Amino acid sequence: MQIICLALQLLLYVVFARVIMSYFPIAPGSVFESINDFLRMVTEPILGPLRRALPPVRLGGMGIDMSPMVVFLGIIILRPIIGC
Repeated sequence: MQIICLALQLLLYVVFARVIMSYFPIAPGSVFESINDFLRMVTEPILGPLRRALPPVRLGGMGIDMSPMVVFLGIIILRPIIGC
């Protein structure tokens, strides 16, 4: 059970890091590009299907991707259920 709790906690951190890094331009060939590629590789199997199922929320001329918020909410709800 502790492994699942740890995995969920790490997933929260990784998704949060991906959200934060999405606000900054990443220079090709930089260390940040490698970090960004790793974060995408880890989170895309979870965020990708959610992104396809949920349309972006329109806010003026831009759209807000709700998939990270759904993952956060899902983990926050799931953790007490499984006893974390």
